Amino acid sequence: MRGPDLGTLVLARGGHPSPSQGVCLLEAVSWLAGEPFSDHPECVSPVLAAFGRALNDALPDAERQRLLPLVPLLVGSVDPVADQVDGLVCAHFFVSVWTPAWLGLVPGLAFHAGALRALPEPGSLDDVALWVPTIHAARDAAWAAAGDAAWAATRDATWAAAWAATRAALKPTSDDLRERTIDLYTRLVQHRADRQGDR
Repeated sequence: MRGPDLGTLVLARGGHPSPSQGVCLLEAVSWLAGEPFSDHPECVSPVLAAFGRALNDALPDAERQRLLPLVPLLVGSVDPVADQVDGLVCAHFFVSVWTPAWLGLVPGLAFHAGALRALPEPGSLDDVALWVPTIHAARDAAWAAAGDAAWAATRDATWAAAWAATRAALKPTSDDLRERTIDLYTRLVQHRADRQGDR
């Protein structure tokens, strides 16, 4: 099967049985690498592949195309040592950046958002284990706050209008986190490609 033309390829959400029915980021990599068409190509780091699949499916259609330049860089990215480092980087990002960005929008959760932001970068999985009490406290507080909000919404005759206003208020945070996530993934893939090139 002839490889993809990255100049005209359009990345799509989800998995596909064949290129004629759509191509996601990891399927494009498998196609370019000459592997069986799949979103689990063997030539890609498991960490970068998992992150890439999730990011591909989370992005709006237009934003997803920003991942196209990463397709050739992901080929041959398998590196177990780098996976350990990148896995910790990703864990820290989603726990100390992504999650508190949302929690910080709720005044009653500001303390927990700050506690998550203050978690130090891990050097090992043992360090990650030390985060657990802070994560559990934030989770429990968030569930309690969500329950209160849901109960209040059931009593609110203007729920639809309130939801629309909430969505508008969340957009700046959503846009910022999308940019930061794309930037992190791009940096991890580029760094991995540079590392492979130095060998």
